[in-house]
Amino acid sequence: MLLEQSSIPHILNKQRQFFATGKTKDIDFRIEQLKKLKRAISDYQEKIAAAVKADLNRPKFEAYFELTFFTEINDAIKKLKSWAKPRRVSTPIEQFPAGAKIYPEPFGIVLIIGAWNYPFQLVISPLLGAIAAGNCAIIKPSEIAVNTSKVIADLIANTFESNYIAAVTGGVEVSQKLLAEKFDYILFTGGTKVGKIVMEAAAKNLTPVTLELGGKSPCIVDDDIQLEYTAKRITWGKFINAGQTCVAPDYLLINKSVKSDLLEKIKQSIEEFYGKNPAESPDYCRIINQNQFNRLNDLLKDGKIVIGGETKSEERYISPTVIDGVSWDSAIMQEEIFGPILPVLEYENLDEAIALVNSRPKPLSLYFFSRNKQKQKQVLRETYSGNVCINDTVMQVGVTSLPFGGVGNSGIGSYHGKASFDTFSHYKSVLNKGLWLDLNWRYAPYKNKVNLIKNIIFR
Repeated sequence: MLLEQSSIPHILNKQRQFFATGKTKDIDFRIEQLKKLKRAISDYQEKIAAAVKADLNRPKFEAYFELTFFTEINDAIKKLKSWAKPRRVSTPIEQFPAGAKIYPEPFGIVLIIGAWNYPFQLVISPLLGAIAAGNCAIIKPSEIAVNTSKVIADLIANTFESNYIAAVTGGVEVSQKLLAEKFDYILFTGGTKVGKIVMEAAAKNLTPVTLELGGKSPCIVDDDIQLEYTAKRITWGKFINAGQTCVAPDYLLINKSVKSDLLEKIKQSIEEFYGKNPAESPDYCRIINQNQFNRLNDLLKDGKIVIGGETKSEERYISPTVIDGVSWDSAIMQEEIFGPILPVLEYENLDEAIALVNSRPKPLSLYFFSRNKQKQKQVLRETYSGNVCINDTVMQVGVTSLPFGGVGNSGIGSYHGKASFDTFSHYKSVLNKGLWLDLNWRYAPYKNKVNLIKNIIFR
């Protein structure tokens, strides 16, 4: 059944009762649920592709980006017994006789709130981590991607009992009602502004959170590059999904000496990808709704448009656009763009570029194009971001062995692959003492024991 707002307390209560049975802690049960999720996604793949096409005009090839986490499910099924195994750690001699282990255990009932830009992936990918860790879950897909939200709700209802995994659909009022309830963990994907609201709500119950936010991810371009590959990779990463990607390059910071050549190559790459008129390309997406279109359209007023700039309000179409002549104080540089508009700034030396990037809030992603190994090391050493990709864009997200998450304003915590299991697990520390021997060094009276305790502490 599809769940409505009024049923949230009832479903939460049922999930708590089910979690209390201990069933979700059984490793074989978790593996079977992951297999069920895998089968369901495979069965629904055409519906998923059709839904994101309807929501974002996403071409079928890009629609399958929603399923790039599929290998994560296979990996979790294969490795879950190893991940869930208690890990032995060393104990100091003064604890003898004793053994110490760390036990991963589920938090309990988790809430996963997704975003509209990759509306399937951003709820189902963290869900597989919640399942692998042994939790029950309520997921809230974005109501903005209305077609995908319906598919998610249908998939979940037809795959799991609601006392284990449930999907709740609806608008802001539903999210508010969910956040008013007590969960054991919350994972939210979205903007920084709403992320603060989620964290405030979680704080009332001291609920731990993972916040996958965003920010203005810089793309620094050195003068020592392979020009054609650099242009193609920047163009691809920026304009897939019409720029509505949290890790898309938000602005270019280009070495002055290669700026004109790179912009010309980017122009060529756009035409190569989408033709002379991207509005007619079957491979170019649209803006999610009219509010987002209007916001982005206003940003076109900054600087000088050197590539693109065409819009069609009735289609929510904005062409791949590059804007030169912007300043750090321009409106387009004040918030994450989240659309197909790429502002360009320039620098003369790398120290200057790094200082400019570091003067702004820490981004989710940072990109650096250079063949110079020393400069690569300098950027890694001297900048701060959730993740870094050198000589490419966006592709770091596809490496599931790399934890994905932000830092500062761009987020808290991480997931993907084993990191998803870790995120949704509490690591319980256990000390197990033997009863066959009891050394009396710690017991009163303490006379003549001061030197002993000093030797233990300062050895």
